[in-house]
Amino acid sequence: MKDQLIQEAIKFAKNAHQGQVRKYTGEPYVNHPIAVCRYLELWHSESTKEMLCAAILHDTVEDTEVSNFDIFAAFGSEVAMLVGWLTDVSYPEDGNRAARKLKDRVHTSQAPFEAQLIKCADLIHNSESIVRHDENFAKLYLKEKRLTLDLMSDKTKMSGIYAVASIICDSVIQKANK
Repeated sequence: MKDQLIQEAIKFAKNAHQGQVRKYTGEPYVNHPIAVCRYLELWHSESTKEMLCAAILHDTVEDTEVSNFDIFAAFGSEVAMLVGWLTDVSYPEDGNRAARKLKDRVHTSQAPFEAQLIKCADLIHNSESIVRHDENFAKLYLKEKRLTLDLMSDKTKMSGIYAVASIICDSVIQKANK
């Protein structure tokens, strides 16, 4: 992660997420998107710097005052496009949790391969803390994520990072069904 653009994305994400902390651990929130970037880099050796930047910035539009235009202005159209695909499209007024998650799943199913890979890395990192700190919610969360994985493209389903995400989901679901 030594590329200048990636370093700029880390700085941008740190500023955007300043003061935010992770729900279960209390650690600075920015550690999450940086971990997502590292997982993507680890499990998809062909990741481009634009993909890595989008991984770092994937929650900025959804969780901060940053707009997708801000991402476009700072990092270009490819990064902004990927962040757009990684941003949930549902709102509370779209209905209950099941309805909102369905809307977000459909959005993800239409995303390009690169965005789906980042979504897999995000699922993996989120799952680590949720499974460790909230076993009951993990059952619901990973059932929802299994449905998301099922809708991903065939190309995504052939990737190593998809396999890791699937194993995590399936193992928790199997354990819950025993």
